[in-house]
Amino acid sequence: MEKIRIAVRKFDPFESTLRKLWDAFSLQNNIKMEAEMVALELHDLYETTISEKGLKEGKWDIAHINTDWIFDAANENAVLNLFSLIGENPPENYPFGWHKSLLHLQKLSNGIFGLPFHDGPECLIYRKDLFENETEKENFKKQFGYELSTPKTWQEFSEIATFFNRPEQNLYGAVFANYPDGHNMVFDFCLQLWTRGGSLLNKKNQIDIHNVAAIKALDFYRKMVNDVTAVHPKSREFGSVEAGLAFAEGQAAMAINWFGFASMAEVIEESKVKGKIDITSLPSDPGHKTASLNVYWLYTIGSGSKHKKLAYDFLRFATTPESDKLLTTEGGIGCRKSTWKDEEINTLIPFYHKLEMLHENALTLPQTPIWPKVAELIDGTVLKAIETDISSDILLEETQKKIKELSQGTTLHSSVKN
Repeated sequence: MEKIRIAVRKFDPFESTLRKLWDAFSLQNNIKMEAEMVALELHDLYETTISEKGLKEGKWDIAHINTDWIFDAANENAVLNLFSLIGENPPENYPFGWHKSLLHLQKLSNGIFGLPFHDGPECLIYRKDLFENETEKENFKKQFGYELSTPKTWQEFSEIATFFNRPEQNLYGAVFANYPDGHNMVFDFCLQLWTRGGSLLNKKNQIDIHNVAAIKALDFYRKMVNDVTAVHPKSREFGSVEAGLAFAEGQAAMAINWFGFASMAEVIEESKVKGKIDITSLPSDPGHKTASLNVYWLYTIGSGSKHKKLAYDFLRFATTPESDKLLTTEGGIGCRKSTWKDEEINTLIPFYHKLEMLHENALTLPQTPIWPKVAELIDGTVLKAIETDISSDILLEETQKKIKELSQGTTLHSSVKN
């Protein structure tokens, strides 16, 4: 029997939502075709959909593609341009139902190559029960000489992480996602760079990571994640999902992670910190602004799909306000403004309305065909920084030389903001 095949980013809330949506869609529209959903880790998802041409050759009809990859996917003609389909039969309240920051990265060369699926910029997630505890506040002030509150600077972040690090209680000051998958440590590096006033781009709009702010960023990060008196010892093994689950299990006072993992910790049954968490902006160096990173997931249709119309009909169904809200109650992050402001959602997840604030400070990564390769280089550089004593200056200089070789003849997309 013929099936529609969907490549899903491996994450329980994504998998359960997609299954429920397909079942409801099939019932409502009397669809007899089954959906085969395959959950894949980040690297495998990129490989099968883009590198191995799975979307282009029709192996996959629908795929979760994140905005890091969409320029690459569109350049490879792997994903269907939805412009005419949206023009003829747009999703409900398109485009006004979404924040503008969730619509521009998939717009390339007058085409639209995906619809927003899962959102949630990077933020500081913290245990408010610890931060608001009077005894903790008193002890912290005695030790450090200032009031305990969410850290405004990276120095404060480091000190607070040390204060709350209590291995004997299975509680650590902070948890990071240091598994080298080409994403987590790259994002962390970017956040460290931006919150020190740095940029990934030089004045000529070229990727340039060998500068003073980048050296400071890498120096701090490598020292922080190696601090056994402050950081979860399994951070090296954790991707963002594992780090998020560790936080939900009450193993960390703070985490720098996607908003979605704060939301998840309020809704999943196994969470031990429901009602005890909140989110805020990231720290920054004195004299510099906070920053966030906006990378989001899209629903895309394979250019080689034999079921393009059915796939698009499903995408329209999967992006209704009701479907968006379902994703949120399952543990993902809805993209519609209606979900962000929903009274029931904000009762369930009291900080949900703060998504709009995060988007105001959210920057994006360079849109260039070479970005996935640049990300791999940065990932390797951060890993080497964590594992060796080679100076940050030398590591970044070597990486920049490799980036320059990759960059010959490539241009950046005009919508880049970083």
